[in-house]
Amino acid sequence: MKKFEEYLQLVNEGIANINYPDEPDQLYEPIAYTMDLGGKRMRPVLALMACDAMGGDVNEMLKPALGIELFHNFTLLHDDVMDNADVRRGKPTVHRRWNSNTAILSGDTMLTLATQHIAQAPARCMPEVMNLFNATAIQIYEGQQWDMDFEHRNDVTVEDYIMMIRLKTSVLIGCACKMGAIVAGASDDDAQALYDAGMNMGIAFQLRDDVLDVWGDPATFGKEIGGDIMNNKKTFLLVNAIQLAHDDDADELRRWINDAYAMRDFKVPAVTAIYDRLNVRALAEEAIERYNKLAVEAFEKVNMSQEGKQAFNDIANKLVGRTH
Repeated sequence: MKKFEEYLQLVNEGIANINYPDEPDQLYEPIAYTMDLGGKRMRPVLALMACDAMGGDVNEMLKPALGIELFHNFTLLHDDVMDNADVRRGKPTVHRRWNSNTAILSGDTMLTLATQHIAQAPARCMPEVMNLFNATAIQIYEGQQWDMDFEHRNDVTVEDYIMMIRLKTSVLIGCACKMGAIVAGASDDDAQALYDAGMNMGIAFQLRDDVLDVWGDPATFGKEIGGDIMNNKKTFLLVNAIQLAHDDDADELRRWINDAYAMRDFKVPAVTAIYDRLNVRALAEEAIERYNKLAVEAFEKVNMSQEGKQAFNDIANKLVGRTH
């Protein structure tokens, strides 16, 4: 097994070496801009790690891993349009720097580029790899639709929310782990255990994102704090707050949710104060630890070296404690 930084270097070099056509520049420049913004690159790194841990050739997994990262960034680009977000990774979103039509079309192109990269998996496992990717993509679109539907519902349960983030966020992390195992020729049981580990890691990751969106440091988080609050996103925090709030807190929370013209400087602190009074952050922290534990337990089931298990566990624990 290589060090995390070595896998990350392979991914970053691969992204830097993607050759986009020169024209039309209004189509390809936003793609290069998006990919240059960086990010954790954890999905392609996990794919390479899984392939390596299961005895495969990392070089055979590199192009599909880059495809996973292109696909992930395509979803973010479109999400920013849907959420009317201003900032992504500390920089203006594509639809702010250019316009929404450009963001949509460049995102569509990224999806095709992602598919082209994933299709460069070895021929021996191509059908299985593409079936996994296509099934994952559909699940992510379903998760995004649930996310949008939930914005207009106040009866969303914690179970509903976990289902939504499993689809929208977790399945791609599970896909990355499983795809690496498939390319390496791992057994079905090991590939599934890696998928399960990635899924639980993804849920913990998104729950941490919910917490950081409220209590994170804008300097390190890369997005405006309180974006979920302003968009009435049914996060783990808001879903629990709606269920727990009574009397004055319930009335105030309902007013903020129904106020379409609320100003950020007033709404975000007010809703955050309600969260603090209801102690929903502690509930989120407990859930993060629970899903992280499930991820670690799944990694332990995989037939790989102790070094490999430790490498995956280190990433899971790092994501739990991240600040951005």
